[in-house]
Amino acid sequence: MTIRVGTIGASFAKAAYLPALSTIDDVELVAIASARLSSAQSTADMFNIPNVYDDWETMIGEHELDLVCIATPTIYHAPMALKALNAGAHVLCEKPMAMNQDESLEMYETAEKLNKVHIIGHELRFNPNRKKIKELIESGYIGDVRHVNIVNISGSWGDPASRPEGDWWSDEAMGGGRLGANGSHQIDLLRFWLGDVGAISGQIATMVPDRIDKNSGSAWTATADDQSSFLAEMKNGALCNVFMSGAARHTTGNHTQIFGSEGTILLSNSDEKLMVAKAGEDYEDMSIHDPNADIEGINSGIWNVSFVALMEELTAAIREKRSLSWGATFDDGHQCQIAMDAVRQSSVERRWIDLS
Repeated sequence: MTIRVGTIGASFAKAAYLPALSTIDDVELVAIASARLSSAQSTADMFNIPNVYDDWETMIGEHELDLVCIATPTIYHAPMALKALNAGAHVLCEKPMAMNQDESLEMYETAEKLNKVHIIGHELRFNPNRKKIKELIESGYIGDVRHVNIVNISGSWGDPASRPEGDWWSDEAMGGGRLGANGSHQIDLLRFWLGDVGAISGQIATMVPDRIDKNSGSAWTATADDQSSFLAEMKNGALCNVFMSGAARHTTGNHTQIFGSEGTILLSNSDEKLMVAKAGEDYEDMSIHDPNADIEGINSGIWNVSFVALMEELTAAIREKRSLSWGATFDDGHQCQIAMDAVRQSSVERRWIDLS
């Protein structure tokens, strides 16, 4: 079976989706759409995609697509996914899944009703080190997980001139912000490792609202959060503290610490070293190299490399007419959306939100 693919978005799709799809046999890249036709065309030229559009609805309407991949600003995710599903396509939707849980629920229920394969772009579930963490926790290697600490500090938004005017990631109305950009990954990984969230308390803030376009010098205002934090009480009793900031002036990276009754797990994105220690013992390097990083044409970095395994599982599920055996479904995306909505509610109301 040849899987005919249409892609909406020409930025992250160019970096991750399309290189990964190009490694899989019997995948035909049929069409690509982007708000800027020039972007769609340049990406199409790189991957020999014959049909180029600046209107995604026209693209979906003119082709019988088996799979539609969505890598656009969040505000468009729900209408694009629903249109693609109702046109008969399976759907990959980038994170964060939607603007709110009402949208994510409709996306999930529609995909299930139409019996379509659905997956969210939480590619880190396919990263070998993060899969190893899941195995270690579930096997009881570090005992009962008591608490988790995740810190993600970046200087990418710290300089007032670091983001261009009109940047959608800085626009709350477009679904931008640190919580969606990074917090969605953190929530998904916590659920992947530990199960569902029971209750959550959080805070979001825009630390650098007054910005300058570095090219024009014009002043503009950012409305999306550039700093976000939350404390999640998992249903299994573990307490998880997550702090994320893009408003620093120096990047220290993403660091994950998982503390169990019988051991500790440490993972840093900067070196991808998975260090594990049993009680009373020294740390052991249990890092696993992802062989997909060695494939020619795959861009470096865990975000890009992990999409190879994601696309392999997604296309296999479509061919075999089955549900995903691995990966974040639209249901997982919806549960993540519920948690993110609760963080926003908690930030406004200054209280814990019970998710159960």
